[in-house]
Amino acid sequence: MPHPAREPLQQVKQRRDAALRALADGIPYAQYLGISFDRRGDELTAVLPFDNKLIGNPMLPALHGGVTAAFLEVAAIVGLSWSYLWEDMESGALSLESLEAGDLPRLPKTIDFTVDYLRSGLPRDSYARAKVTRSGRRYASVHVEAWQDNRDRPHAQATGHFMMPARG
Repeated sequence: MPHPAREPLQQVKQRRDAALRALADGIPYAQYLGISFDRRGDELTAVLPFDNKLIGNPMLPALHGGVTAAFLEVAAIVGLSWSYLWEDMESGALSLESLEAGDLPRLPKTIDFTVDYLRSGLPRDSYARAKVTRSGRRYASVHVEAWQDNRDRPHAQATGHFMMPARG
């Protein structure tokens, strides 16, 4: 295997895309909601495209609180897993072949997840970014914010604690 610094850029991008696809495809409810991820380098943005099935209160209309919480939790789990796999991905220890075969470590397990609903989620696309605030061998803490039109005006935020899967 070539040294990672000398590896063709296209191979690096393919490995990153395959890892992200494998992580996102590992959460069936995320597929049901239509959640996707926009990757720029090591930064991920979760995208929840608007769909009428996501409305909880048609009188407002507003996104269902459970959908908002699920969106935040999926963003946190995938963001945490992405940061957890980054070093192996970049070093080449995680190969494209193994990723395409679905050979990824298990996802972190939620210990607790607290959501703050800051304002109603409007009937439009939502975005979220997770920030890993602490990550150890067994435990991790993640903060995630969701917004719609203006990143500086989140409609919800959450803090989650996760049990990390065993390495190897």
